[in-house]
Order: sequence, then structure tokens, then C-alpha cells
Amino acid sequence: MSDTTSRVLQLLGLLQARTLWTGPELAVRLGVTARCVRRDVERLRELGYPVKASRGVGGGYQLGAGRALPPLLLDSEEAVAVAVSLRLAAGAGVAGVDEAAVRALTKLDQVLPARLRAQVLAVQESTVAVPRRSPGVDPQVLMTLARGCRDTEQVRFAYTRRDGTVTMRRVEPYRMVVLGPRWYLLAYDPDRSDWRSFRLDRMQHVASTTWRFAAREAPDAAAYVMKSVTRSPYRHVARVRVDLPAAELAVRVPATAGEVVPIDEHRCELVTGAEDLRWLALHLVLLDAPLQVLEPPELSAQMRELGHALLDAGGPCAP
Repeated sequence: MSDTTSRVLQLLGLLQARTLWTGPELAVRLGVTARCVRRDVERLRELGYPVKASRGVGGGYQLGAGRALPPLLLDSEEAVAVAVSLRLAAGAGVAGVDEAAVRALTKLDQVLPARLRAQVLAVQESTVAVPRRSPGVDPQVLMTLARGCRDTEQVRFAYTRRDGTVTMRRVEPYRMVVLGPRWYLLAYDPDRSDWRSFRLDRMQHVASTTWRFAAREAPDAAAYVMKSVTRSPYRHVARVRVDLPAAELAVRVPATAGEVVPIDEHRCELVTGAEDLRWLALHLVLLDAPLQVLEPPELSAQMRELGHALLDAGGPCAP
């Protein structure tokens, strides 16, 4: 393969990886001059790739979409990753993708080299995807939010809150987080001047505003969503020290129910929220592990009351 052909293919890969590139950015990535970039762009157009160019602030080169767009270029690692992801798509909590994923996987399998097909087959044969029972995410919602995160474009949607009320929101999307069976969006809400997390299955009429925003310094997406899910929505927040290794307790406590923080190799701290401390006390007992309530004091009182109730229910001890 000639240097020119290799560079043109590399240029195509860059244009497929991001929505917009400036000429100087492409020149730096390819190690050539801006004039050479323009020539390579013309070569792609001659091959049928609709490369668009715009001038001025915010302008650059963009790979257009259309029926004439040739197939994507995938290297070996990308091809395996796509094939494995399609195989597992049925358990990803995205509504209606099962059949489409099978069709796409069939097409990809036809063109995979034998070596890569063997790698994908090994993963498929050793993996079983269990369908999720939680509400599925609309694939169009997922794609719109993903584009908003990638292209720094504001999105708007109707959001159903926990109390059932519906509000219209306009946000700057940052990252999507998969936590347990659900998908969440971390976004900055300019109307409230603060970061917020949103459940994707509670969104309706999601649409891009095409309004670009400047990227902000954002909190850690996974940590923020974890805190929002396990603490913020509840009336009571509890801290409990549990005499179990963090890894073992994490198996017993779903990620959506509490945050497990290691203390040492034998103990950890559980941070969780609840509307009713009596129910929380019962769930803590069901962990079947030595524990100590750190806060709030009201939970300690509920634990003692529950202990007395269990002793009374057991009847008198045999002599």
C-alpha cells in the first residue's frame, strides 16, 4: 500500500471518528501540510465519500451521511469490539435492538477474517445474556444524547420526576452512565446553574437544539450518578460499618441501592438512602453480617426496636 493510500485511509478513519475537524488539526494528526490535507479530501470525494467543508469560526471538514456512504473502516480490535458488543446488546437495556443487533452481527460476520471470527465466537460461546426487566431505553434517545455529548450540543426533553410531575428541561449533556439495569445522563442544567442526573427511561421527546456549548469542568460522572441514585432522592441517608470485605458486600448490595466504601481488607462502609428507616433496618438485618450504624441515630433506634420485635416473635427460649 502506497504512503498516499495509507494516509487517505487514515484521514477517512479520523473523519469517521469525530463530527468535525479543522484543517490544521488534520494536518497535525497526519503529519502533512494543510495543502496535502485538501488534496486527500478531494481523493475521498472522488471515491464517493461526501466530505463537506465549511469556512469561518466553527468550520472545518465533516463526513456527511447518505446512501452513497461506503462502509466504515474498522481495525482488528474495533471489529472484535463491535461484534462482541452486538452479541451482548440484548442485555444492555436498550429497547428493540435485539433483532437489529442480530442482523448487523450477521453482516459483520461475513467479512471478518477467520482469526477475528474465532475470537468473537469464543466470547459468544462462553457468554449468556439475561434479558433485563427494567424499562428499556429508546435507541433514538440513546443516539441523540450520545451525539449531544460528542458534539457539545444542548438537548431538550420532557422529564418525568419521581412524584410524577413532568417538566421541560434544556441541558448540556456530558456523559451517559450505566448503573445496574438503568441508563443515566450526567448533564449541566443552565437554567438551574448546576449539574444534574437524569434517568433515560423517564425522558420523552428528546431532541437536539443544535446549540453548541463550551465544555465545562465536570465532576466524575460515575461517582456523581452513584451519589444521586443512592442518597439525593431519599429523606434519610445512612452510614453503616459492615464487617465484610467491600467486594463481598458489593455482591449483596446492588449498585443502585448503596455505595460500598472499603475501610480495610476485612471491613467496609455502606452509604445508602431510604424513605422509611424501618424498611432500611430490615434490609440491613438481611445482609446477614455484623454491622454498626454510624448515622443517623434514628436508624440505631429502629435497629434496637427491630431486635426486640424479633426476639418477642421467637417466643421464650427453651430451658
